[in-house]
Amino acid sequence: MSGDANALGKAALAPYLEAHIPGFAGLSAIEKFKSGQSNPTYLLTAASGRYVLRAKPPGQLLKSAHQVDREFRVMQALGSTAVPVPRMLHLSGEDSPIGRMFYVMEFLEGRIFWDPSLPDASGDAERSAIYDAMNATLAALHDVDVEAVGLSDFGKPGSYFERQFARWTSQYRASETGTIANMDRLIAWLETHMPANDGRVSLVHGDYRLDNMIFAKDGPRVIAVLDWELSTLGHPFADLAYQCMQWRLPHASGFRGLGGVDRAAAGLPSEEAYVATYCRRRGIDGIGNWTFFLAFSFFRLAAICQGVYRRALDGNASNPEKAKTYGEAVKLLAALAVDLINRKS
Repeated sequence: MSGDANALGKAALAPYLEAHIPGFAGLSAIEKFKSGQSNPTYLLTAASGRYVLRAKPPGQLLKSAHQVDREFRVMQALGSTAVPVPRMLHLSGEDSPIGRMFYVMEFLEGRIFWDPSLPDASGDAERSAIYDAMNATLAALHDVDVEAVGLSDFGKPGSYFERQFARWTSQYRASETGTIANMDRLIAWLETHMPANDGRVSLVHGDYRLDNMIFAKDGPRVIAVLDWELSTLGHPFADLAYQCMQWRLPHASGFRGLGGVDRAAAGLPSEEAYVATYCRRRGIDGIGNWTFFLAFSFFRLAAICQGVYRRALDGNASNPEKAKTYGEAVKLLAALAVDLINRKS
């Protein structure tokens, strides 16, 4: 982490937190986590313990982006379910002491695995167990009764993929910095291969991947799923395909995918085995239109990366130097998606 205390104004923030979070006292340090491109996230150290503060970024923001209030709401709702999330403590308004909306949640001590090949795991057995725990957590998420937890209005009706395609195409065009032929071709292909709405609806995370989870220090157990900014009511296969995209992204890249990794030798499941395990857990026979779901995942991630890149050029990215590399990432993702649809056409 790097020091960034002045950006939040500790003197103004401390009394506010003491007034709004029961038991909070003695704010002594604020440190910004290096990770997190979308919403800057901070570790708060106080006499009463450690906390995590997650805020909207400063500056002009794209419409419907950086909705930290949605993150707060969904994690608060999941607190009573089998999906592990941190305890939510406070959500501010836009008129907060830092001049923008933020929320505070409990700090959880655990392990975050940044490399999906899991070199830090104890061995093949733990690597296999970590992926199985991730699979079980995803199945549990998609089995959540959204009405029972008060999230029946958390998404719009109608086809999730049509809705998401329109949203991310619009956001990609709004943040476009130059023509990328493969992105244009991918957008055209998705539009003409949109599957019919099959009626499946669940709570979806929107960015479900290994490094958005905290694992217990003493074993392969998920103790928290983080970064719910893109969560909504949608199609469960979108989450599954988005995670399985990691199997196809090159390991020797900023994405640290599993492409090029000898997965069997490391105790990691194949994409096919991972999907089959998920289907078994949810009582599903199989998944059709898998190429579309994967191609859509590449497209959406590329659109997100383009937004990060544009913010870097505009000067208000959370991590400016890293953000500038996202321009090249858009080209890589689009090329991988076009290669995928070429092989299936």
